[in-house]
Formats: sequence, structure tokens, C-alpha cells
Amino acid sequence: MFSTEESCWFVRKVICWRAVASIAWAVLLLPPITAVFVILSRLSLLHPIQAISECLSLLMSASAIFTLILLCGVILLVGFLNLEYYTVIPTIACSKIALLGQLFHPCQLINFIVHIVMGITMAWCCTIAIGGRYDTLVYHCPQNDVDSSSQMCLNEYHVILLLAGAFFGFSHSVLGVIYNMNYVSFHSIQQYKYLRFKGSLPMVLKCSATQALYSVRNYIVLYFFLGYILKSWLYKTLNLQLNSSVHPLDSIAGLLDLSLLYHLWISASFIFFTWNTTLMLFRIFVTEFYNFPLQSSFTEDAHQCLPKVLTNKQPMILKFLALQDLALLSQHSPSRRHEVFSLSQPGGHPHNWNAISKECLSLLADLTQRLAAYHDAVATNGRSKSLSTGSDRKSSSETSASGTEDLLNSRPMFQMKTPASIFKRTIVGSPHSPLTSPFTPDLDSPFVSPALRRLTAPVEQCSPWFGTVQSPHIMRRGPKLWSTSTDSQVDSSPQSSPTLVPSPKQEPTKPSFMNQFFQNRKEQVKHFFAKRVLKMYLFNKLPEASNQALFADSQAHIWALEGLSYLVQASFSEDQFGVVQTTLPSILSCMLALQEAVDRHFKLPHASSKPIKSSNSMEESTHKTLRFALRATVKTAIYRITTTFGDHLNAIQMSAEHLKRLQQFLEYKE
Repeated sequence: MFSTEESCWFVRKVICWRAVASIAWAVLLLPPITAVFVILSRLSLLHPIQAISECLSLLMSASAIFTLILLCGVILLVGFLNLEYYTVIPTIACSKIALLGQLFHPCQLINFIVHIVMGITMAWCCTIAIGGRYDTLVYHCPQNDVDSSSQMCLNEYHVILLLAGAFFGFSHSVLGVIYNMNYVSFHSIQQYKYLRFKGSLPMVLKCSATQALYSVRNYIVLYFFLGYILKSWLYKTLNLQLNSSVHPLDSIAGLLDLSLLYHLWISASFIFFTWNTTLMLFRIFVTEFYNFPLQSSFTEDAHQCLPKVLTNKQPMILKFLALQDLALLSQHSPSRRHEVFSLSQPGGHPHNWNAISKECLSLLADLTQRLAAYHDAVATNGRSKSLSTGSDRKSSSETSASGTEDLLNSRPMFQMKTPASIFKRTIVGSPHSPLTSPFTPDLDSPFVSPALRRLTAPVEQCSPWFGTVQSPHIMRRGPKLWSTSTDSQVDSSPQSSPTLVPSPKQEPTKPSFMNQFFQNRKEQVKHFFAKRVLKMYLFNKLPEASNQALFADSQAHIWALEGLSYLVQASFSEDQFGVVQTTLPSILSCMLALQEAVDRHFKLPHASSKPIKSSNSMEESTHKTLRFALRATVKTAIYRITTTFGDHLNAIQMSAEHLKRLQQFLEYKE
């Protein structure tokens, strides 16, 4: 295992320079984007030539240069945040409380504050670009409004745009946490950076305009209710006057100004477009393909070779790019595959193949164990859930049973009495073994069917089931099919057979209709609040999120499967020394075990359901469908090997279960 300094060489030499390149391109794109924003914000259909001349004079002024410098500083800060918070494995909240924990994390709170400051800065630049009534924070009050013209009034149009910038920055940061916008995914099809940027630019423009529209809507509603508080605080703090001749903007008449709404929307679109463009460029540059050497002539560069890089755990971007390189070289590079199959000199050992195959098999085995543990946990929760339908009205013998009290707390609307004796291990036929059924219906309930009442009624003497039965194949129960008093007989002395002790008839005491009605309503209310209280809402697991979190890093396993399967397929004709044949049984066994675990997982509820497509186009939604891609990849990888080797695989030493499953692939029945 290499030291931290050796494993971070890739971040210093590659990732940081790629981030710098993405920021540089974002800065270069900033002047034309700003020019388009200035033209759109000052556009006038009645006087187009005058508007264009004003825009050109503004772009050549000193204030425009100062504004561009500020915007470049914001772009640099956005690029730094992208480099600081990016991840190749998304952080998926499996419950509402986990999402709240992510939002209120100290690092995330700092991110919120930084985005608010950046939003205010860009909004101030927008006020300069728009000009007119948005230009300054204060202005001289009209003389007919106050006694002295030296008094200053607050420019509410300037304030509403600055506060909008703060709100836009905060909302963008919150959406980044909710939609995992710091997640960087790898495209399955390699493209040049220019082509990726050209294809993604219309999507970014559409996403920014849509996000701006929703943000303006939310901000207008918020300002309508809280704008007066902010204005009052500014009046008192800055000692400013109120211009009564202007409609306040925290009213319906003030907020229905179409010019104001348009300038808010165009400013929000400009802010989001610059930030989203910087993020898109960072994703394009940081996920660019990197060619790792397979072996080096110098010892000090050995940690940069592919077999050594694959064993590194941190940084994850290095491991993902190494696995991507492995998947691509196994498909498209015969010369590099030859290096993988080569033997070391001197010694004649397949060090490259052993290191690569060991790491890939370790990844696949880890995922198999994870899926098995998840399936066992789900099965355990299911059993516990099925036993949680007990009744609150327990007998004294039931309350003495240890370990069952917590399982019998919650109950459905229809009560079901479960004796605690069924949770104890007993021997059938023993005199101490109670003959009980898994549940006992409440015969006092008016909702019980008449057939069930007749079935549980005491046996009459004229019945053929009364008394002894000569056939030894019939195991008969007592006069009542179910009993709740059997717990008291477990530790007591043996009693006579229930069939020989007739129980006297007992007339059930039925409660009144009103008591039963109120009891049922009480149960319904308890059942309603047990399912919908805030605690259940916050702590309940989200099935789709749990599935996504389980396969969040499956892109690495997909590349490992592709790399191994393509290398094994190529070894049929290119492996001159037979280095792959020694590990072929373990490779097939590992793939078959993973395929079985994945198929078992897809039989669980919610596992095979397609996730809902998000409305946020900037969200990288690749992780939502990784489990489907993994299921197809593992089956394709096994078929790739079986179709190449054919009947030669019958001579491989594997377990009987794996041989049986392998035969299904050989016969194309899987």
C-alpha cells in the first residue's frame, strides 16, 4: 500500500490542472455571456437602435470592466467549490432525516453562505448592467414628499434585486444538495470535449431558464410576505425616508410589474447559466479519459502504473479513471492487452494480470457480500414486521414471555391475539408442547364472520369429532381450535389430552354497540397517527433511495466486469502463456455468484421499478439506473465468456450449483 503522498500525485498533476482549464474556459466565455445579458436586459422594441448604442457604450465603460472583474472572481470561486465538493459516488439520503442532516452539515452551511454572497455580488453586477431605476441603493427624495430635498429615500427596486440574488444563491445551493449536483458521472461513449460542450449547451440554457422561472416565483411569494420586515429594518438602519409616491413592491400592485418580473427572470437566468456552465465544463474536463501505463522502467514511477493504481482507495476519481482505462484497453487495444498477459523478466510471473484480476475480483466479491447482507436485513425486517401484529390485551401468561413485548406493541385495526408460546421452540407430540395456531381471532368483534364463529364453537357430544378417534393419522385438537391459555401450561405439570377434557360452554359477553363503535374508532385513529406522525415521516426508509444507495458505486463494478470479461475473451487467442486459465474458475464463480445476488435483489419490492425522472436537467441521474446497467452487464459478461470458450468450460472445477447455472448460459437459457 502506497503512502498518501504517492496516491495524491494524480490530484496535483491531473485533476487540479483539469479544474484550472475548466475555470479558464468559463472565464473566457464570460464576456460574450455578459454582453448577451446586457442586450437582453436593455432591449427595447420601440427604440432598438438607441438600445443597442446604449449597450455598446456601457460595455466600453469603466464600470463594465469593473463588473467583469467581479464576475471573474465569482467564477473562480464557483470553480473552487466544484473542485472542493465534487464526488464520483453520490451521497444518497435514504430517509428525510438523513437529507436534513446533509443540509445542516457545517461544511454545507458554509457552502450556503458562500453562494448567498456570490448571488448578491452577481445581482449587484446585474443592477449596473440593467441601469435605470435599479442603478443605486438610495436617491434624493422628491421635494413635495419631504420638507428638505437633502433627505435620501430607499430605492426598493435595487433592494429587491439584491435580495433576489441572495435567494437565488441559497436556492441553487440547496438544490445542489437535494439533486446531488456535485456528483460527476462518466459517459459510456467517449467524445471530444468540444462535442460534449456543444451538445450540452442547449440543455444548460433550458435548465437555467426553467430554474430561474421557479426561483422567481418562489422569491415573489416570499417577498410579498416578508418584504415589509426587510424594508423596515433598512429604513431604521440607514436612516432613510419612504417615498410615498411610489407603490411598495411588497404589494400585489407592485409585484405585478411586468418589467420588474422580466428583469428578475433575466438576472436569475444569467446567474444560473454562468454557474451551470462552469459546472458543466468541470464535469467535462475532470472525466476525460486518462491513459495509465501498465509498467514502468523506473521504480519511482511504479505507483503510477495501472496495476498499482487499481489498488488505491483514495482518491476515488483515480480508481474510477483506472477502471475506465482497464475497460477500454480490454476492448480496443491489443498491444496493451499483450502487456497484461506478459510475464515479468526475470522470474516469469504474470504480475500485471494477477494484480488486475485480484482487484477486480475483490470489487465483485465485495458487492456480492453487500447484496447478501442487504437481502438478509430486508428478510429479517420482514419477519419482525409480520410478528408485530399482536394485541394490547394480553393474558398474564403472555406478559411473562420474554422478548415478545416489543414485538406486540403495534396492532392493526382488527385485533389478532398471538400467544407468546409460538415463539418458543417446542417438540411436536411432547406432553409439554402446546398445540396452538399462529393466531387467535377475536370472537367478540362484530366483524368476525359467522363461519368462523361456528368453526371455533365448542364441539357438541353428537359430533363425530367428540371423544376419541381410532385413526392414528388424525391429530385432533381440543374442543377449541385455538387457545390463548396455553402459555401457562408450558412450564406446568403434564395434563391430560385436550380431547378427553370437555370444556364447558361459555356464553361470550358481547359489548354494547356504542362501546364497540368507539373502540373501533379509537383503533382507527391510533393506526392513522402511528403511520403519519412526523417521526415516521422523518425516519422511514425510502425504498427507491435505499436501492440507489446500494448501487451508488456500481459504475466501478461495471467497468471491472467489462474489463475482466473482455480480457478473458481475448485470452482465448492472445494469451500465449495461459496466465488467464489459472484464474478462470474463480472469475466465473465470482461472476455467477454476483449474478445470482443481483437476480435475488431484483425480486425484492421496489427493486425493479424505474425511478421517476427528475425535472432538474442539471442533475446527474446516471446513479439512479446503475442497478439495471449492472444486471445487464453481469449477464453480458458471462455470455461473452461462454460463447468464446463453449464446451471447454465443462472441464472447469467449480461447485455443482455454479456448474448448473453455467450450463444454463451455455445453452442460452438464462
